[in-house]
Amino acid sequence: MEIKKPALAGTLESSDAQVTVLPGDNGIELTLESTVMNQYGRQIKATVLAVLERLEVRNCRIKVIDKGALDCTLKARVECAVFRSNDKAAANVPWGGVIA
Repeated sequence: MEIKKPALAGTLESSDAQVTVLPGDNGIELTLESTVMNQYGRQIKATVLAVLERLEVRNCRIKVIDKGALDCTLKARVECAVFRSNDKAAANVPWGGVIA
C-alpha cells in the first residue's frame, strides 16, 4: 500500500501511542520516541515494522511517540494511520483481519 498523504492516529495520553505517516521514497524511515524505550524499544520497532510489512507498505516516513501502549494498541494505531493516508472509508477496511 502506498502512503498518499500525511495521516495521524492516536494520542499522547498515557498507555497510548501517536503514529504519524508521511509519503517517502527511501524505504521505511522510522522515528521512535518512547517512555519505555530502554525496556521495550526493540519490540515496539518490530511491531511497527511487522504491521507495515503486512500492509505491504514499502516506502514511508513514520513517527511513533509511544506512551506505554500495548502491542495491540500500536498495531491499531499504525494500521489506522496507513488507512487514513489512503482515504479508506470505514466500510471498506478489513479491520483486524489484516494485522491479526
